[in-house]
Amino acid sequence: MMAGEFSRVTAISSRDSAKAQTAAEGLNIEKFYGSYEDLLNDREIDAVYIPLPNHLHFKWTKKAVEAGKHVLCEKPVAMNAAEVRELIGIRDKAGLLIQEAFMVRTHPTWLSVKQLVDSGRIGELKSITGFFSYFNDDQGNIRNNLEKGGGALLDIGCYCINLSRFMFEGEPDRVSAMIRKDPDMGVDVHTSAMLDFASRQATFTVSTLLVPYQRMQFFGTSGRIEVQIPFNIPVDSPTCIFIDDGSELYGEHIESIEFESSDQYTIQGDLFSQSILGGFDPAITLEDSFGNMAVIDAVFRSAETGRWETPVRI
Repeated sequence: MMAGEFSRVTAISSRDSAKAQTAAEGLNIEKFYGSYEDLLNDREIDAVYIPLPNHLHFKWTKKAVEAGKHVLCEKPVAMNAAEVRELIGIRDKAGLLIQEAFMVRTHPTWLSVKQLVDSGRIGELKSITGFFSYFNDDQGNIRNNLEKGGGALLDIGCYCINLSRFMFEGEPDRVSAMIRKDPDMGVDVHTSAMLDFASRQATFTVSTLLVPYQRMQFFGTSGRIEVQIPFNIPVDSPTCIFIDDGSELYGEHIESIEFESSDQYTIQGDLFSQSILGGFDPAITLEDSFGNMAVIDAVFRSAETGRWETPVRI
């Protein structure tokens, strides 16, 4: 964000003043605070970015808006759809902006994939499949803490759901899922789900105890698009997507499109700042975030009931 044209980072806060000072000095940020409340009381700050543990997102987004700040909050913006619905009411009452930080949604790679699909390059999009995994068995890691919103679905499954909804431009009618939880940590470590969008389907598997890997593929009636590094898009090297017309199975006719390196977090921060300055909706609205969280809730319910579950509507 500090590298952006429209964003200026003026302060940082921590629960520990010494840590805040160290971070501020290391990043050349002019002000630091030893509590989150002190930062929110700074009238010179227009907006805050919240990268706290998942279970604190709703609480501090609410507090920030009540303090008169616009908010860019890391995903998931809340722990369930009911909390997102409450944030919508808080946003409307305050007249401020709240955006969930799905940085991939504004990256040139994904905007190009969306344009290609919309243009009919692969025919009619019918199926989406995603896979996202990494290995983390550290019981002290916050991503493995159930009470703090840990687990594969909230950490990385949310991306597969968000991008499927983005590409299909709609919400699934029902959801079916399987979840394997770690017996000691209690978090989901291997989650697979199927999202039924009427005549179209999306499937994904995410895991925090598998070899690191990530791909998303989009299958149409006359072609296929594969995104090479869909989530952790590198900032220091180009990234590619592959377009397959299906003419043969060995990949000889697959077209590769390369995108110059760019920082998706810089892009995200600048676009959010521009939405504040211009007085228009952010790239990802809270209504969109509600839809994503409703699907996540349904995935959790389906894994418990063993049945198809219907996401709630706003």
